[in-house]
Amino acid sequence: MSYLVVCRLNQIAETAVLHGAREMISLMAQGQEFHRPAVIEASRHLNLGVNDISGEMDGLVAPAHTHVERIIDFAGNWDRSAPLVIHCWFGISRSPAAALIAALSLAAEQDEDELAARLRAASPFATPNPRLVAIGDEILGRNGRLVRAVDRIGRGAETSQGERFCFGLRAGDKLPPATPDRRKEVSDG
Repeated sequence: MSYLVVCRLNQIAETAVLHGAREMISLMAQGQEFHRPAVIEASRHLNLGVNDISGEMDGLVAPAHTHVERIIDFAGNWDRSAPLVIHCWFGISRSPAAALIAALSLAAEQDEDELAARLRAASPFATPNPRLVAIGDEILGRNGRLVRAVDRIGRGAETSQGERFCFGLRAGDKLPPATPDRRKEVSDG
C-alpha cells in the first residue's frame, strides 16, 4: 500500500474512500476553507497554507523551506499501511511537486530523471511547482538533479484541472488504477 494518490480538491473525499487512505497532505492557499474527509483523522492531516507561486508576491505565501521540511517529515511518519493522499486546488502544480519530494525523501536511492519520467507517465497534466521542486532539491541534497529532471519533462499538457493519479515511491511499484472499480471487489468478495 506504499503509494501516493495525487488529486485536486474536489476529489479528496472520493479519493480517500476509494483508496482506503487515512493520511493526507493539503497544499492550499492560507485561509482557504475546505472539509477534511471523515476517514482522515485531524492528527494525520498536514494542511500547508501555501500559494501556487514561484516567487515572492505581496499578500501571498510562497513555498518555503518550512513547507518542504514539513512534507518530508510528514511523509517520513506515514505508516504506509494505506496510501497517502496529496492534493492542491487543481492537482497540477503543488501536489505533484509534493509527491516528487515525498517519493524522493522515502526512496533516496532513485534516479531523478526516472522519477520525473514516472510523474509525466502518471499525469500528462502535471507541472510541478518550480519553487517547491527547487527547495526539495536543496533540502534533499540532490545538487540540482531534481530541478533539471523536472525541467526535462517540461510543462504538462494544458488543462483547467488535473486528474487523479497514483504514484509509486519507486520504479516498478505495483499501482492500482486511479479510480478503482469497487463494484468488482464487492461482487468478487
